Amino acid sequence: MARRSKTAQEAYDIAKPEAEKMGYDLVDAEYKKEGQGMFLRLFIDKRGGIGIDDCEAFSKVIDPILDEKLKCDADFFEVSSPGLTRPLDDISDYIRYQGEKIDVKLFKADESGTKSFTGSIVSAEDGRVVFDKEDGTTSEYLLTDISKAVRHLDF
Repeated sequence: MARRSKTAQEAYDIAKPEAEKMGYDLVDAEYKKEGQGMFLRLFIDKRGGIGIDDCEAFSKVIDPILDEKLKCDADFFEVSSPGLTRPLDDISDYIRYQGEKIDVKLFKADESGTKSFTGSIVSAEDGRVVFDKEDGTTSEYLLTDISKAVRHLDF
């Protein structure tokens, strides 16, 4: 979710400090045409997840600020959760989900020959993530070694 249009980046830059004040992480913004209209969407997250009340509260705060400061006029504006299966992109995502199970794919097999695994995040800092794997081992990886990581969902 990291590539943004100029308008989406502008909205992101305006909204980020407001999200932080409210205890949310602004994880992305998009501005795109859907059907006949232009949509501006902001995606927020927090430890424990985002609910409809969070989206509504943030929308009420940020909507008038965007109306005043943003140099575009979207036809529709939404605040949303990034979704349960959104890939973890940067170190802040790993910090937010510390202690949770994650499905991880590596660009190349590690020293044990493993290229994918499920494990809980033990710690995340300085571009490194430590996982307790389901096989009982603990391993550390650079973010640059991880090709994809998503929250593990048990049904």
